[in-house]
Amino acid sequence: MGLLLHKHHIPFTIFEIRQRPSEEELATPSGMLDLHEESGLAVIRECGLFDGFVPLTGECTEDYIVAERNGNVLYSSRGVGGRPEISRNNLTKLLLGNIPKESIKWGHGLLSATSLVTPGHSETELDFGTHGKHRFDLVVGADGAWSKVRRLLTDVAPHFTGMHSITVTIKDISKKYPHLAKLVGSGSFTSLGNKHAVISQRGPIDSSRIYLWLTHPDENFATTYGLAGKPASSAKDKLLSDDALLGTFGDPIKELVATACDEESADSRGANLDIRALYTLPYGTSWDHKPGVTLIGDAAHLMLPNGEGVNSAMFDALLLSRAVIETYKMTGKDTHSFRSTFDPLLKEFEAGLVERAKETGNETQSLIGTMFGTDDAAYDFVRFFESMTQQNPEQ
Repeated sequence: MGLLLHKHHIPFTIFEIRQRPSEEELATPSGMLDLHEESGLAVIRECGLFDGFVPLTGECTEDYIVAERNGNVLYSSRGVGGRPEISRNNLTKLLLGNIPKESIKWGHGLLSATSLVTPGHSETELDFGTHGKHRFDLVVGADGAWSKVRRLLTDVAPHFTGMHSITVTIKDISKKYPHLAKLVGSGSFTSLGNKHAVISQRGPIDSSRIYLWLTHPDENFATTYGLAGKPASSAKDKLLSDDALLGTFGDPIKELVATACDEESADSRGANLDIRALYTLPYGTSWDHKPGVTLIGDAAHLMLPNGEGVNSAMFDALLLSRAVIETYKMTGKDTHSFRSTFDPLLKEFEAGLVERAKETGNETQSLIGTMFGTDDAAYDFVRFFESMTQQNPEQ
């Protein structure tokens, strides 16, 4: 959103909790994002970045493999170029290279947001602790699952889904482990069974980023199983020997997981296992409109991973920026005129966001039910892909 505003010479400030990433950090493997023509790619095009975007893709193809828990392949498709994959780090690098450095305040963790209302005027004060307090006429909460800005609009909070995710990575997989590289392929790979998933996505440094998606009702699963605060290598035996977890998976999948755990520990010495409980907001969460404050992305519609998260967030930013740009063109720097003109557009934006979130939420619920609804969900997932191919034969 900041880049779109910058292109129209509209002032803005982005407050980011992280420190500015180094070039070395941006070169490391990160999650892959498939951008969709009607949302994520539409934003890239409107930002004028498509020519710079294309060379940053290709580290993960659009090919997809589905296997059952023993590693036997049930479905394999070759991507046709409609949803290119880009790493989070490459997308970050592309956007940062086109936003003025002074417009981003790094290392600014938001402590609280407060509405300040006086007759005829309202502002939002953001408290960044040692970085001070700042007041703004328009605040867009893009601060994720546990959004502080959301608290200004609703007391609805994320709830635990009964699922957990572990992330581990194998670098240089083709050279080190060619048989595992062949197993997971050049794109995305999913092995399903016992209401769990082992998912791989190829990425930078010829990597395979492995996601272990576990169904378990204990919100404190990481602590209960003694996985919290331990290196990845120490987790593999518990994960692979317990039939309630991945113990019923076959040798090829177990070798993939064990190798990834060992490689993760070797590459990130001293680091703890990346394990987290997964949360969601109720689908279509809405709020009473408040002038000058709104939400986008996970702050507005947190869901389980569904292939739509980044696309939904980018599309939110696109539509909201269009409303800001349209208003700014009409009112310029007249703050009072901007607020009165922009407010109806903001209400319209929020109503559309909620409806889109309801639709995406229902699709997510259906997808998760297909992937984790039965012990042998791999066959259900294949039928899902086959039905999608019949509906969209060009994909």
